[in-house]
Amino acid sequence: MNRKTFCMALLYLISSHFCLAQQADTSRYIIQDSVLIKTKDGATLSAVMVRKKGVDKPQPAALFFFIYSDLQRSLKEGKYAADHGYVGIVADTRGKRLSPDKIEPYEHEAKDVNTVIDWITKQKWSNGKVGMYGGSYAGYAQWAATKYMNPALKTIVPYVAAIPGQGLPMENNVFQNANYQWAFYITNNKYTDDELNSNTERWNGLRNRWFESGAAYRKIDSIDGTPNPWLQRWLKHPSYDSYWQAMVPYKQDFARINIPVLSITGYYDGGQISAMHYLKEHYKYNPKANHYLIIGPYDHLGAQKGGVPVLRGYKVDSVALIDTRAITFQWLDYVMKGGPKPAILKDKINFEVMGANKWIHVPSLEKIADKTLTFYLTNKKDLTNYMLSATKPVKPAIINQVVDFADRKTTNDDYYPSPIIREVSRDNGLFFITKPFDKAIAVNGMFTGQLKAIINKKDMDIGVSLFEVMPDGRYFQLSYYLGRASYAKDMSVRKLLHPGQVETIPFERTRMVSRQLSKGSRLLVVVNIDKNPFAQINYGTGKDVSDETISDAKVPLKIKWLTNSFIKVPISE
Repeated sequence: MNRKTFCMALLYLISSHFCLAQQADTSRYIIQDSVLIKTKDGATLSAVMVRKKGVDKPQPAALFFFIYSDLQRSLKEGKYAADHGYVGIVADTRGKRLSPDKIEPYEHEAKDVNTVIDWITKQKWSNGKVGMYGGSYAGYAQWAATKYMNPALKTIVPYVAAIPGQGLPMENNVFQNANYQWAFYITNNKYTDDELNSNTERWNGLRNRWFESGAAYRKIDSIDGTPNPWLQRWLKHPSYDSYWQAMVPYKQDFARINIPVLSITGYYDGGQISAMHYLKEHYKYNPKANHYLIIGPYDHLGAQKGGVPVLRGYKVDSVALIDTRAITFQWLDYVMKGGPKPAILKDKINFEVMGANKWIHVPSLEKIADKTLTFYLTNKKDLTNYMLSATKPVKPAIINQVVDFADRKTTNDDYYPSPIIREVSRDNGLFFITKPFDKAIAVNGMFTGQLKAIINKKDMDIGVSLFEVMPDGRYFQLSYYLGRASYAKDMSVRKLLHPGQVETIPFERTRMVSRQLSKGSRLLVVVNIDKNPFAQINYGTGKDVSDETISDAKVPLKIKWLTNSFIKVPISE
């Protein structure tokens, strides 16, 4: 057989297999892949509908709403739902796939998702019940839908759900570069611009060139050479203001969310603070909320499938590996069909203890830990580290730190946990360590704290990282915090610091973690100021940080940290 004949035969086999697969699909499913749904303001949404053939009675719908339009993925999601007793609906964000409208991420989901739910309930095959599920943007879309509680929406299962304005594109009011290219990725065409998104050389190079240039953050797209209109739009809202608040439930909106919720996230999910914020606010404004949580050693992608055996160099406990999709549809059955509750949900809060290879189940976030250890900063040295003390000082001492923002040969605040077990840079920052623990304990929950400082400027961006120092000297990163001091007390209102005065800077929006510490381990807390290519640089002038440049760095930031500053770590023995 010559090469041409072989290629023709191979092509025939492939096309035949595809046709057979399509025939199998049409023999098993009723598929509509070009559904168009009109919104009240005249926009058009596109969707895919998949039903199982031979089902005559109305069914509940499993709705997946996302911005990463992909017909093959939509069909896969729809078929899975149909195979599990639901009408599978996958809807695209306004402007995506078959929609002729502009692509405007985040801004319409609260109403558009409810438009899709209304459309579902008017179909003959609908029994009037809709459950939603999915991760990341799809997780955000579910919470957006609850802004206006539709009576047909019976439950949501958000994985690693984002909050625009809180987890991205800024975290605790600090704009970050990790998702700089995201707006191009999802707005360049009706689907996704995968080639552009995967051009790591371009995006890494852009971050470094911007950092080295000292240019204003608002000018970063000029350095790239391609205007980024969405970044510029978001930069007009450095506070968590009404622009962001309109996108998801805010304060009292949570009181009206009375449906069962199952949230899934990971200790190393970059957006975990968003997922946990939804949970905490839901219980804050609705103490009787029926909200469950599954959390373990997962990152953003891993949580959406149930984990990976090795995460950033850390060998994950075997019991931590779960099947997120299977649990999701067990949950939908539980809520909408009266089926059994997923076995893993033995209580409201379900978390895996890293290093102990076991799950813990408790009724509330307050029950995650047995007690909280409070450690005060000290100016007493233990070799290269300052000591942490369980005793509050009678008279606060001072620890000095100087950060030169004009120096672009060095960076500050190496907070990102990759790898999880890693070396800790000692080039800058302040390092505070506990005495060795005389017995095994588990760090369970979110560490918090209150820093007191006197500075010579009006603002600063603070990083606080928490590590376990294992008996063999290795560092296991547990959690971290990054935030802007001027927003520490209220993310929606900026209150500048007063140079020369003692300022109190609380922090609590850190990442939850559960880790078994062995006897002889210590806790290490690293306090630093953010100065690197991965986020805005706050020069402390009090101007909009996006407008500050290296010309504002003539005077270094000088900090006097007071030793009545403290860190609180929740533990179980």
